[in-house]
Amino acid sequence: MLHLIVFLPLVGFLIAGLFGKQIGDRASELVTSGFLVIAALLSWVNFISFWAGNAEPFTVEVLRWITIGNFSVDWAFRVDTLTAVMLIVVNTVSALVHIYSIGYMSHDPHRPRFFAYLSLFTFAMLMLVTSDNLIQMFFGWEGVGLASYLLIGFWFKKPTANAAAIKAFVVNRVGDFGFALGIFGVFVLFGSVNFDVIFANAAGFADASADAKNQIVLTFLGAELTRDGAITAVALLLFMGAMGKSAQFLLHTWLPDAMEGPTPVSALIHAATMVTAGVFLVARMSPIFELSPTALTFVTLVGATTAFFAATVGLVQNDIKRVIAYSTCSQLGYMFAALGVGAYGASIFHLFTHAFFKALLFLGAGSVIHAVSNEQDMRKMGGLRTHIPRTYWMMIIGTVALTGLGIPGTVLGTAGFFSKDAIIESLYVGQNGFAGYAFMMTVVAALFTSFYSWRLIFMTFHGKPRASAEVMSHIHESPNVMLVPLYVLAVGAVFAGWVFHTHFIGSHHEVGHIDPHYLGFWKDALFLGPDNKILETFHEVPKLVKWSPFIMMALGFVTAWWFYIRSPGMPVELARQHNGLYKFLLNKWYFDELYHLIFVRPAMWLGSQLWKKGDGKLIDGFGPDGISARVLDVTRGVVKLQSGYLYHYAFAMLIGAAILITYMMFPGAR
Repeated sequence: MLHLIVFLPLVGFLIAGLFGKQIGDRASELVTSGFLVIAALLSWVNFISFWAGNAEPFTVEVLRWITIGNFSVDWAFRVDTLTAVMLIVVNTVSALVHIYSIGYMSHDPHRPRFFAYLSLFTFAMLMLVTSDNLIQMFFGWEGVGLASYLLIGFWFKKPTANAAAIKAFVVNRVGDFGFALGIFGVFVLFGSVNFDVIFANAAGFADASADAKNQIVLTFLGAELTRDGAITAVALLLFMGAMGKSAQFLLHTWLPDAMEGPTPVSALIHAATMVTAGVFLVARMSPIFELSPTALTFVTLVGATTAFFAATVGLVQNDIKRVIAYSTCSQLGYMFAALGVGAYGASIFHLFTHAFFKALLFLGAGSVIHAVSNEQDMRKMGGLRTHIPRTYWMMIIGTVALTGLGIPGTVLGTAGFFSKDAIIESLYVGQNGFAGYAFMMTVVAALFTSFYSWRLIFMTFHGKPRASAEVMSHIHESPNVMLVPLYVLAVGAVFAGWVFHTHFIGSHHEVGHIDPHYLGFWKDALFLGPDNKILETFHEVPKLVKWSPFIMMALGFVTAWWFYIRSPGMPVELARQHNGLYKFLLNKWYFDELYHLIFVRPAMWLGSQLWKKGDGKLIDGFGPDGISARVLDVTRGVVKLQSGYLYHYAFAMLIGAAILITYMMFPGAR
């Protein structure tokens, strides 16, 4: 079964990619989508076995891969609860995106290539989440980077799409460089890249004697590091990779621009799957991160800052897909903040629920764009509620799930209510130095999330139509092939939290007691050791803390309603009064401009100098071009001697004869 789950997308990619022109568009769509539906159903069967508590973690060896002396890496599938969760996230969303794309891409002339890329991405992501070692994980990691580049730049004749694809590729290379160094560091410290060996040896690091802890075990950037310093350096390098792939603060700039790709790509890659790879990496390597409080504190700081930063930018964006993109960036910040305080279950739970409602919002946005002749600017929409009612209600469901609608202290709530509230409560009781900061940032981000989410709804679907008469005359509801995936995702957005919350975050029946089924559910997937006390405390927080996300959600909704329904002129007036702040947020804190000034312009100047002066004038000037130029000069002179005129040759002969006679007449000259 596991082989089918992993390799069916690969088979679909090969068929559509190699034989798409021969079998045609429709066959390519049906083959790739059908294989993904089968893989998704099998993934749910696998997950339910873990959910029911009757499955043990296991490893499936595919083949021997690398053997160099004592170093051996196999291609193998590691299956535990974390893997099972990621399998259903990846395959379910991918299957629904494949089906949705049949309708959305129906007029594109290159559909086989598009569906082949989707299946290639899915296979690479499956390689990542089923990895049994860091080398295999890095293979999948780079595979999704390649597929992301191809999908973002799918419309390669569009300059902005090409630029966005290159930007995503380059920014991720920065993070991937850190990830690669982290893998090298893990091998140096633990003598292996296999997870079982790493996790077993990690316990020895914690239990080492004082003398052993003071030994130099790693030299990095000229610094000699003891065990504690080395494990911190390695953890931070691994997190650097996670920052790039999951678009965290400072390495986030590629994600909004990636919206240049087709909308199904945004839903698959940049909402539910690839961008969560960094969260998966930190969760998988939790035994290492737990050994470094410094690294965990940094993870919390970056996650909380990202949650706040992205939420502030989302407040003023006008492109419907960019609003949702910054929301994704913000929600990923929530997940990392939870990982930083050791709330791994809450983080993965939010990853799980986020896949449903964020994919729903992206695909819903695609349905809107499809209806209004590919327009993405919300300022040119409005009044669409009565024209596309089914899309409208799907977007409403996605919005209430994202904003976390629910009643604290009860089991009444949407998926986001259970997972996001669990993260905020975990941050409140977190023990590292930035837990309090993270709690405040995520609560404020909850307010901003509610505001920009309802702002999107009100600007897009309510008020007077702002589109042209021609666009309004062509507005239509999407076909069922696009709507059915929305219905399925809507079910998950509403009920996934209620159904699965006990198994992800436990049920706290008594103070200091955790439901043993919860610990059994995770088994060996996450590090839930005796030092991780957050599981015993995050359910017991003050009522104000429990109600704070609800209060922020309600306040954000009321503010958005007042601004865009009750007094639609107020946002314009506020933007005029606070023009500096408005432009600061609209221009995304000027990170693109700053990076262009610090990195892009110097790099382009250096490249220009090396090209024109170094390569052109120096190397070519004194090398191949210089030598060839001198040869040409000589040949031009010689050519002039061969004029082709008889009298020139006769004159030359007379001159030669005169010189010879003169020479013969003066014997002393000989």
